[in-house]
Amino acid sequence: MTAVAILAAETADDPIYQTDFIKEMLRQTRALDSYGQWDGKPLPQILDGYVLTKERKREIPVIGDPDEQIIARVKAFHNAIAVLIEKECGLMAAPFVQLTHEGFGRALIVVGKLVVMDRTLRDVHRFGFDSLSKMKTEADKFLSVALELVGKHPDVAGL
Repeated sequence: MTAVAILAAETADDPIYQTDFIKEMLRQTRALDSYGQWDGKPLPQILDGYVLTKERKREIPVIGDPDEQIIARVKAFHNAIAVLIEKECGLMAAPFVQLTHEGFGRALIVVGKLVVMDRTLRDVHRFGFDSLSKMKTEADKFLSVALELVGKHPDVAGL
């Protein structure tokens, strides 16, 4: 099944579009649209770039450099997680994404002086998820670990 077919099956009425994470991903993605190209487009089409099915992945070479759109999507994904961390714990969460031109690097989210997420990034030119629900599941994992760390170390997170 192609990404377009998967997203077509996920209509705007789908409950996934009502989740805080997907709403935040829409905000982050729309923020990248400085010329209003996505105005009036359906929600599945706006988030289409994050869905990378096996067919789409096969079309992308194994070795390649990420373009600006992919880097922006990587940053939007981590920004959305940081916003949800802030929303849950009430402390500012700052995302940092550092990438080489070849698509390798790290993504960190810091709350106060506490690193709540440290993720190694590889093959960023192939960044994407099988579906929106898998993207949400991945983000939920990072979110729960981050909130657990903030709960364990509130003195460091509050600095």
